[in-house]
Amino acid sequence: MERRLAAIFAADVVGYSRLIGADEAGTLAALRGLLKELVEPVLKRRRGRVVKLMGDGLLAEFASVVDAVAAAVEIQEAMPERSAHSADDRRIALRIGVNTGDIVVEGGDIFGDGVNIAARLQEIAEPDGVAISDGARRELRGKLDLPFKDAGEKVLKNIEEPVRTWIWSQNFTSSVAPEPDQSLSLSDKPSIAVLPFANMSGDAEQEYFADGMTEDIITSLSRFRSLFVIARNSTFAYKGKSPDVREVARELGVRYILEGSVRRGGDRIRITGQLIDAETATHLWAERYDRELQDIFTVQDEITQTVVGSIAPELARAERDRATIKRPDSLDAWDLYQRGAAHLWDQGEHGQPPELEKALKYFTDSTALDPRFSPAYSGIAFCHFYDVLFGLTDDRQGSIETGFAAAKKAVELDQRDSFAYGILAGIQILNREPEEAIRTSEIAIKHNPSHAQSLLHLGMALVVSGKASKGVQQLDAARDLSPNDTFIGPAMAWTAIGYLVQGEFKEAADWARKSLDIPRTQIWGNIALVSAIGHLGEKDEAGWAVKVLLRRRPDFTPAFIKMNFPGTDPDSIEILIDGLRKAGVPDG
Repeated sequence: MERRLAAIFAADVVGYSRLIGADEAGTLAALRGLLKELVEPVLKRRRGRVVKLMGDGLLAEFASVVDAVAAAVEIQEAMPERSAHSADDRRIALRIGVNTGDIVVEGGDIFGDGVNIAARLQEIAEPDGVAISDGARRELRGKLDLPFKDAGEKVLKNIEEPVRTWIWSQNFTSSVAPEPDQSLSLSDKPSIAVLPFANMSGDAEQEYFADGMTEDIITSLSRFRSLFVIARNSTFAYKGKSPDVREVARELGVRYILEGSVRRGGDRIRITGQLIDAETATHLWAERYDRELQDIFTVQDEITQTVVGSIAPELARAERDRATIKRPDSLDAWDLYQRGAAHLWDQGEHGQPPELEKALKYFTDSTALDPRFSPAYSGIAFCHFYDVLFGLTDDRQGSIETGFAAAKKAVELDQRDSFAYGILAGIQILNREPEEAIRTSEIAIKHNPSHAQSLLHLGMALVVSGKASKGVQQLDAARDLSPNDTFIGPAMAWTAIGYLVQGEFKEAADWARKSLDIPRTQIWGNIALVSAIGHLGEKDEAGWAVKVLLRRRPDFTPAFIKMNFPGTDPDSIEILIDGLRKAGVPDG
């Protein structure tokens, strides 16, 4: 008896008993011709081995999942033309299932769960279609460009655990969106992504209002510790699109999707929302709210409470006592804050948010209208944080001091606002107070475990304080929580620095290269790459990387590190500078 890993191909004739009953001789002759002229030649060309014929079906084994799936689709694509002249009640159609797993080989036959699952998959495939397991689908990534759709988890007969299934049909085309490089596993907690609410007002100027409504819901949901909520910047990657909720759920690693729309007219507002179980595409909840405009905050609370109560039975028993987010006394101040946030989160090239000045003006105007509105002060602090982080200011210390004052004000006004604590930690990092930043970040995470930026700042603070290994772990967590975040580039850059200061230069170079492919990666991504490849002695790439670094900052010298590196660990600073010099960065 032999055990090995294989791809299992199981095919079955649709309606075999009916076909035999109608014309036994003709059906058997047609099946022999099908096997000899199409199926067996394709299997042989794709390096498959026919294990056995079973009257109404066939079992085959492949060493490669790619070959097995390619063979299945090739056969099915040929079937309509082959049976084009057959009467509908005499037409032969196949269902095919493909799985990958351990098999037991005995006497030329194969057995085991891998075989059983393949057989059950073919039972749920469409006529002339193919069904494959999630394990098989992962093996195809980057190797075979075929339009498979996620059919969710299926309970298969006599199979203990549900099997996530992907299907191919004659009706699918190559226009189906390709699978991203990575699929995220579901969190142990009930998990949700709130897609940007659509602006149905017919007025582009009101776009910020719909965005603000979405962000408020995300923020409120994030205060529930029993719920895993994808961060705002990742879900806003789908803004303006009409994505398949199953694809969104797979890409973000969530089970539930909330989507909706906002229509604002005069003094009234209509908000619609629907909660979807993405695995089954089932609508779990839908509601429409028509309110006077002054009731907007009550409406937001109603939506949040209803959605959370609908997600899973255990949430009905979860703690519902949550802190209320401080809001402005007037909607005008709230409007100004949301407009500023829209400018603040704009994507820019080369790590530079393009409308920072507009954002700062809106935030400042918001505080003038409502001096007790905490988020607007956080927005001001974030603008100055950007100023320093992206090298946009000529007065580094002045920007730090102004940002620090705004962040402290935000915390004083709302001592349970994780966003305020998160940006305060960011300013403390820039001010070379990493231990304070660690403590502040931990407070932010306590108030909102789903706040990716707080995890990012905690990771940065640990890296620059000489605790790089722990810092990299936190940076990994930040990227997992918000994989489409506008801060993904900086998170990668600081991951690179975390590896660099630990002497893991290859990993540092790999992460630095990744970071430089992402918008908003500040100059630290370039610095990490140059230093890492300097330590690795890769002279050819070092020359190119130094040129790119100097193009971004012509006056750059190793002295820049001593002046601007937001850390106090002397060994880390020396490693950075030593790598730069080895790469050929001039001393100036």
